[in-house]
Amino acid sequence: MSTTSKPKHIGRNISRIRELKGMKQEALAIAIGLSQQTVSNIEASETVDEDKLVEIAKALGVTKEVIENFSEESVFNFFNNFYDNSANNGAQGSGNTNNSCTFNPLDKVVELYERLVQAEKDKVEYLEKLLKGK
Repeated sequence: MSTTSKPKHIGRNISRIRELKGMKQEALAIAIGLSQQTVSNIEASETVDEDKLVEIAKALGVTKEVIENFSEESVFNFFNNFYDNSANNGAQGSGNTNNSCTFNPLDKVVELYERLVQAEKDKVEYLEKLLKGK
């Protein structure tokens, strides 16, 4: 049994971060000025040139350290903490996760309807004035 640690697969980390960001290889390729095939090759390699890694990190909106130290576990922890915090704090940090209206939606519908009827009455009145003017 070996005690040496397996080196991080930088290309795989780039691929996972790119996918989490919802970005296609082609979009990343355009952002860093390479072909999609080159991005595919980079994602298949264990190591990436330092300068290229900085460019890729910038295009992905992260630091190169994030790519180098990326792990699935850290992503799950982030999203679990984010979900837990947002569920506990609610939309406005009130601790209330119920989304309730501060107005009656039916009142708004009635108000809108009345405004539309009034606009139609105004149009009819205007058209009648035009007809009487001729």
